Amino acid sequence: MKNEEQDYQTDAELLRIKAEEQLKVKQHKTGVSETEHDVKKLLHELQVHQIELEMQNEELREANETAEIALRKFTMLYDLAPMGYFTLEPDGTIVELNFTAAEMLGDRRFSLVNSNFKLFVSDESKGVFNEFFQKIFTGNYKEFCEVKLGYDKNPLGLVYMEGVSIGDEKKCLLSVMDISGFQK
Repeated sequence: MKNEEQDYQTDAELLRIKAEEQLKVKQHKTGVSETEHDVKKLLHELQVHQIELEMQNEELREANETAEIALRKFTMLYDLAPMGYFTLEPDGTIVELNFTAAEMLGDRRFSLVNSNFKLFVSDESKGVFNEFFQKIFTGNYKEFCEVKLGYDKNPLGLVYMEGVSIGDEKKCLLSVMDISGFQK
């Protein structure tokens, strides 16, 4: 019967019950009687509330630690990936990129933010890239292509790209792998 009752209790109710149990243990250790007048009841309520807050604070601290660990893992996975990752606006503007992507384009990461990715596509590959990029935003499928990167007659290499648009934001997630060493 007790387990059935617990199944229907909310988190706040369970927290209250646990806090009251802890308060009873504390009161028993200090010898405070539970039958004292209203001042004692008010003190009891305040102490229970304090313990509830302490328990909530501990849960928040643990959740924050978990979130920070996940953020560090994600940051390492994204920033240090062996593949270039870009987030592009529909006009080709670079919103975000990882370190590998910046290395592929031959510049510092933060220098490349807000520049246009299309400027780094070689003239001979612009047609292929523009068709690929248009398909990303007109379809709801992952698209792929191979293009040569380069600018001002400065070749950067042959790359394989996969891209997809992300929902309402109308941005393109682009993964780029250097395949220059794999040419036939």
